[in-house]
Amino acid sequence: YDIGEKPYKHSQYSENGNLKMCTEKKSYECPDCGKFFSGNSKLVIHQRTHTGEKPFECPDCGKCFSKNSNMVIHQRTHTGEKPFQCQDCGKCFSLNSYLVKHQRIHTGKKPFECPDCGKCFSQNSHLVVHQRTHTGEKPFQCSDCGKCFTLKYQLMNHQRSHTGEKPFECVLCRKKFSQNYHLMIHQRTHTGEKPFECALCEKSFRQNSQLVVHQRTHIGEKPYECQVCGKSFSQNSNLVKHHRTHTVGKSYQCPYCAESFIKKFQLTSHQRTHKPFECSFCGKGFTHNCRLVIHLRTHTGEKPFECPVCGKCFMNNNYLMIHQRTHLGEKPFECPDCKKRFSHKSSLVTHKRNHTAEKHFECPYYEKRFSQSSNLEINQRTHTGGKYFECPDCGKSFIRKCQLTRHQGIHTGYKPFECPVCGKGFSQTSGLVTHQRTHTGEKPFECPVCGKSFSQNSNMVTHQRTHIGEIPY
Repeated sequence: YDIGEKPYKHSQYSENGNLKMCTEKKSYECPDCGKFFSGNSKLVIHQRTHTGEKPFECPDCGKCFSKNSNMVIHQRTHTGEKPFQCQDCGKCFSLNSYLVKHQRIHTGKKPFECPDCGKCFSQNSHLVVHQRTHTGEKPFQCSDCGKCFTLKYQLMNHQRSHTGEKPFECVLCRKKFSQNYHLMIHQRTHTGEKPFECALCEKSFRQNSQLVVHQRTHIGEKPYECQVCGKSFSQNSNLVKHHRTHTVGKSYQCPYCAESFIKKFQLTSHQRTHKPFECSFCGKGFTHNCRLVIHLRTHTGEKPFECPVCGKCFMNNNYLMIHQRTHLGEKPFECPDCKKRFSHKSSLVTHKRNHTAEKHFECPYYEKRFSQSSNLEINQRTHTGGKYFECPDCGKSFIRKCQLTRHQGIHTGYKPFECPVCGKGFSQTSGLVTHQRTHTGEKPFECPVCGKSFSQNSNMVTHQRTHIGEIPY
């Protein structure tokens, strides 16, 4: 073209002056790949893909970019700037493209249609993944075993089966998992959360798969059919067990005496007659090595399971989980009669005797009876004056060990129970519970005479004396 001539034509307009279409000439050719561009500046930017040049450096982290616009977008990760706001819900985004994708949630627009089945998607990336269900494409291959996957995160999860990596750790019991999803399910054993509820009977489950299996009991669905006799089952595991009734051989063989059984529970019951794992200290036998390992700790004193909150150690992980309920305030065992809750099942069993009147242990000093011999023994100390638990710091004695433990907190200053609102520490759970009422405003103790409420029972008792004319102090 002649000097002064622009290497592109002006945009053409319609009669009313609106932009109709653009017919730019692309006269700038890349000498490396032959691609054409409409302007020299665009060619210069493109050539950086060949040279690797990145002249725009982030002043915050030093990361470099080939285009200034890319650096500007990157800097929003440091500044937190999100200039693109949704007019429907007010949510903000760092990129306009993110906003465009988000707005489809409000409009319901799904512009990307699958040519095979007609299903539509709001994002092209979702369509690409979906199309693999038609093509069977699995582009992500494991370098160790050659197994292929549809999605990259599936490959990453699978590879941990080779490396043994378990990056997701439970903060309560330190148990580790290879997938975050498995950690989430595990944590429900601590919290007692069962988010999946049956709409028919309101029974709740920790996992959706458990709910699906349970619902079959209501609708009578039995999707697993035996190919031999046609009998159907609601669970695949039950079908597997049933199959063994058709096989001539007995599938479960005892490793100690070679006797075989059709069903697993028969083998398990039989194995209890064998106790090949013997304790070298006391000679006691066990059916499984894992039980011997736990038993040996009673001799060695080993306590490998440590509470991350207070540092107390336990021989068994189950004991640690039960102990952690004292910190969480978790009380999963409820009395069906009075709805009182307990952190230990044994405590619930003991409590229920108050309702059933099973009190076999009678005090010889007066007619009071007790459901446990230990409670009778403690009661007798109030008559005899026996105080067996002495503080090594000040010599003060107590009837119960728990009273001594609470008292020792005065000397050590140990306050393991911390208020999540203000951080104040307490030596006892009861102290924390009472304190938290200053934040919540809860006043559960109500005067039966005038209806006035108090945060502590002792304050209510003191108040009641004003009604009967008694001077409190």
